[in-house]
Amino acid sequence: MLAGKTVMITGASSGIGAAAARLFSAQGAAVVLMARRTKMLQGLADELNAAGGTATAVTGDVTVAADAARAVEVAVERHGRLDAAFNNAGWGTAREPMHLMDDADYDRIMDVNVRGVWNCMRRQIPAMLESGGGAIVNTSSTAGLVAPGVPSAPYIAAKHAVIGLTKAAADEYGAQGIRVNTLAVGVTRTELMQQGFDQNPGVEALLTGNSMLPRVADPVEIAQAAAWLCADHSSFVTGATVPVDGGFTAR
Repeated sequence: MLAGKTVMITGASSGIGAAAARLFSAQGAAVVLMARRTKMLQGLADELNAAGGTATAVTGDVTVAADAARAVEVAVERHGRLDAAFNNAGWGTAREPMHLMDDADYDRIMDVNVRGVWNCMRRQIPAMLESGGGAIVNTSSTAGLVAPGVPSAPYIAAKHAVIGLTKAAADEYGAQGIRVNTLAVGVTRTELMQQGFDQNPGVEALLTGNSMLPRVADPVEIAQAAAWLCADHSSFVTGATVPVDGGFTAR
């Protein structure tokens, strides 16, 4: 599905990002992987290369514009173009009363989730314009559509903002061949989420109880949706927010 394409993936060292890296590589893409944890990131790139894929690790933080620019530059230098991007890096906290939250928590959540997408898209779009178009997928959340009871207020605000940035970019660049979409991701069994389940018995049932498919997603299920949006198979889809949430937001 992605044969011949160069795809940049952020938040790639674990969870949904790592699942996407494996899937995109298996689907024929050359992947440029960006995350902060060098050892895990390089290990994943080595794994994909050993399996016959083409993967490059670029250590970086999406909140730093120069790091995002460097990842795009590596993609273009090594492969001549950037065809697609999966801006998946994110961070959040559990809910606590807004008036008790520190400004530092608000700043970090907004920086990673919103500024991170902003930093990446602003560098990815020029590279895609140079090669005649491309596809960008940004990771939002069900918290970008509704206000579920577990995430904090800044996280909910940030994930709403990701959807807004996506729609704005889709509108600005659609005529120039760049499609931009968002995934509204439901509860997914990432390492961080599993730690939360282990520390708080009963939370898993609470989070999945209102879904039409009352279970936690596997990261590869999210990656499959991202792969479709990055591929030419979704050539008439842009500006969309695609729920991958087991029907949580449909009720």
